[in-house]
Amino acid sequence: MSGGIRTLVALAAVLAVALAASPSGARVQAAGSLSARDDLESGVLVQINALRRQHGLAPLRINVRLRAAADAHSAAMANGGFFTHESADGTVFWKRIARFYPKGTRSYWSVGENLLWSSPDVDPPGALRMWVASAPHRKNLLTARWREIGLSAVHVTAGPGVFDNAPVTLLTADFGVRR
Repeated sequence: MSGGIRTLVALAAVLAVALAASPSGARVQAAGSLSARDDLESGVLVQINALRRQHGLAPLRINVRLRAAADAHSAAMANGGFFTHESADGTVFWKRIARFYPKGTRSYWSVGENLLWSSPDVDPPGALRMWVASAPHRKNLLTARWREIGLSAVHVTAGPGVFDNAPVTLLTADFGVRR
């Protein structure tokens, strides 16, 4: 890949959470600073909503519960040195998300998830390009039923496990709808 950036992208889309138990190895921090993290997350939201508008879809709005689910998973992957939708204990992603974003008394509930990691970093247009280039990720971005999103970007200076102690930025996008 150009510029010596190694990137892996993964995804899944479906419904309903177990928080990953992770060793306390890597030190999770914002991508440089809290401001950089917020800039990456808000920039990715702007990029996603622009893409959705181009396809006649409703924009997504931030949901704090989906954000909490995304935060927990990004931190678990960064600390635990793994990169997958399943939690460190093998629990499927929708069960992890449901812990934070429950169905409650609603008759309809659905969630999906996009992940990416890049070493050392990624910007909002780059994140969107990677997801759009992957058919399953693109499908998630353009799923009409999604109404809400939670985004979480974390950066570690020396990621353990699959990150080979290299600097890495991870981004989790959790999509959802409840009605």
